[in-house]
Amino acid sequence: MQTNGLDSGGTSPVMIKNKLVTQQSTVWTRRQHAVCVRRACKTYGKKDNQHIILDNLNMTVPKGCIYGLLGASGCGKTTLLSCIVGRRRLNSGEIWVLGGKPGHKGSGVPGPRIGYMPQDVALYGEFTIAETLRFFGWVAGMNTRDIDNKSEFLLKLLQLPSQNRRVKELSGGQQRRVSMAATFLHDPELLILDEPTAGVDPVLRQNVWDYLVELTTIKGTTIIITTHYIDETKQASLIGLMRGGRFLAEESPAELLLRHNSDSLEDAFLKLSLIQNKGRRRRSSIVSDVVAQAASTLPELQDPHLVVNDAFEGNTEISGEFGDTISLSGRSVSPLPAPPPCEPLPPEEEVESSWKDMFNVYQSHHMKALIWKNILWLWRSVGMLLFVLGMPVVEIVIFCLSIGRDPIGLHIAIVNNEVPYGMPCNYNASCVYENLSCRYLEILGKYKHTLVNYESLEDGTYAISKGMAWAMVNIPPEFSEMVRLRGELEMSANDTIIDGSVINITMDMSNQQISRFLERDFYFSVQQFISSVAESCGAPEELVKLPINFRQPVYGPRVPNFTNFAAPGVMLTIVFFLSVALTSGTMLVERNEGILERCLVCGITGLELLTSHVITQSMIMVIQSLTVIVCSLYVFNIVNNGPIFWALVLVLLCGFCGMTFGFVVSCLCDDERNATYLALGSFLPFVMLCGIVWPIEGMHKILRSISFVLPLTLTTESLRSILARGWDIDHPYVYYGFISITIWIFIYMAASVLLLKFKKG
Repeated sequence: MQTNGLDSGGTSPVMIKNKLVTQQSTVWTRRQHAVCVRRACKTYGKKDNQHIILDNLNMTVPKGCIYGLLGASGCGKTTLLSCIVGRRRLNSGEIWVLGGKPGHKGSGVPGPRIGYMPQDVALYGEFTIAETLRFFGWVAGMNTRDIDNKSEFLLKLLQLPSQNRRVKELSGGQQRRVSMAATFLHDPELLILDEPTAGVDPVLRQNVWDYLVELTTIKGTTIIITTHYIDETKQASLIGLMRGGRFLAEESPAELLLRHNSDSLEDAFLKLSLIQNKGRRRRSSIVSDVVAQAASTLPELQDPHLVVNDAFEGNTEISGEFGDTISLSGRSVSPLPAPPPCEPLPPEEEVESSWKDMFNVYQSHHMKALIWKNILWLWRSVGMLLFVLGMPVVEIVIFCLSIGRDPIGLHIAIVNNEVPYGMPCNYNASCVYENLSCRYLEILGKYKHTLVNYESLEDGTYAISKGMAWAMVNIPPEFSEMVRLRGELEMSANDTIIDGSVINITMDMSNQQISRFLERDFYFSVQQFISSVAESCGAPEELVKLPINFRQPVYGPRVPNFTNFAAPGVMLTIVFFLSVALTSGTMLVERNEGILERCLVCGITGLELLTSHVITQSMIMVIQSLTVIVCSLYVFNIVNNGPIFWALVLVLLCGFCGMTFGFVVSCLCDDERNATYLALGSFLPFVMLCGIVWPIEGMHKILRSISFVLPLTLTTESLRSILARGWDIDHPYVYYGFISITIWIFIYMAASVLLLKFKKG
């Protein structure tokens, strides 16, 4: 095995040159190099504190070698790897990978030319080992037979249990080995393994290293591996020692041990850290024999004035496997040699392309793998599937049984001064003006309210004040006689006669809906009472009616139903927010478990990922939409006078809009809690401002302007026009809703793709 880090041609596939190591000039070709990084610098900050992750870092990885990237947790290893695979961008510096910059066609990164094993497991817990490997194999463009053959070999190599075991049933070490198998599966040119042997049995760890050596010697694979186990990287061709975002050294293990006169790589790392930390003020001390032992083998440290301290520019990363945190202060010591000038990055290799490539936005094997994965995930999540399919039925049933129905059983206080309190209230149905109050109260009782008799006006008023009644009906003592005289005298009736023939009603108006319903019932009951008296006396009914005639409405029934008004908006809201919950939950699970990141590194684009979710979840959304339509229109008889086809299409488009909005929520939020807050926070504004429960004409003019640009406002009015008015797609009120919801679908989809592409920075 090579130990000088160079192949027979003395060239490198991956280059991020350390400023301490001089490299030979080379001819830059894809055959010779895989990755080059120059002057890499990336920082992040909180408020006024800037924490350096990568600091003017240069690195070179020869082709066909194993490159061991070593450093304590937090020193920037994973960040560096994320930049190499194209998932993070540098603040400054350049990276060249497999023929070009990450993300450009020449490099093939992200894509199947690299295999990336992240630090997290990043697997679907519900999938079996075989299903997991099949998914990643299809993503890489492999056929099923090759996947099965390679899987059988990897199961034996990595000592994995039965391929029918689910990932969530495996131990942590076994899950990491499944993740490793998914990375090895398609034999990529460049393998990037982040802590692959953590928690792995020592014997198995050696088997893995033997396989890595075999890959480099036989297949010419280039491997970058990070690990906490320093001494295991003695088999690496090159080692890059990293601390505080900087490289301490980059050379072969043998040269590193020889140069620093060390017996172990950990000892050499410690000595380099002591040199790096020189010249800093003292904060704390450690046992002096650590420095004495290091100084005995490193002449640069043989100085009695040197002391140790725990910081290097605020960095305290030498710990754990790498020894105690230390640094030096005192009189100056000769620094590490200055870095030579960095060679420029190689040119990007030209890739043939045509105008047709602009329209090739989907890879068939990517879509096959993603759709299969989504369907399998839904099938395995039986509880969630039943929930999302059954919830529309539950919600529409609750709505239709609780909203818009006429209130019944309301308590009404009756003070009938015409009939003595406690006496039976009887009347003659013929043209006799006796006990007409009883005749009226019988008609009022048909409206399914509870009539409660009270002895006096004071008792009735007290009942209302204490919430025991919603209204009080007060009938004068000689009501029947006064009604007769008023009819006979007509224009000559005096105030006494008029006042004695009037039914006085006192109401609790604190509840607008109940008071409006009672007002309607009182009006209708009095109108029926007068009509029945006129009919029994042979008088024309038109003489006793109000001089206003409400003819048959153009749209809607004579007595409008609030359920019919609110139903279109409620139907759209149910489909919209159930789609939001489904897509945002699915995407967040993938993102938080690292699966989303891993898929993007494999070459799957954000558009492919979102489209696959739209395709698979559309099946659920179609079932939800059909359920809502059938339950509303055919079970609960919500009025529908228009074409059912366009109503269904509009509900489906609303579901699509909800899905894309869910994508935006999942891309904006880092966890389920924030996504829940955002989804719930958007629910009430949508319901209140989109004309679902109240006409937008009743809003403040500023809110009305905001309302018109929300996704559900014009859509709700469009569906309401279809169902209640029977209008077709050619009417502006209808097609404006279709146009509005379609525009929002494209806006949300574009925002999701851009967030997936750029959010990682």
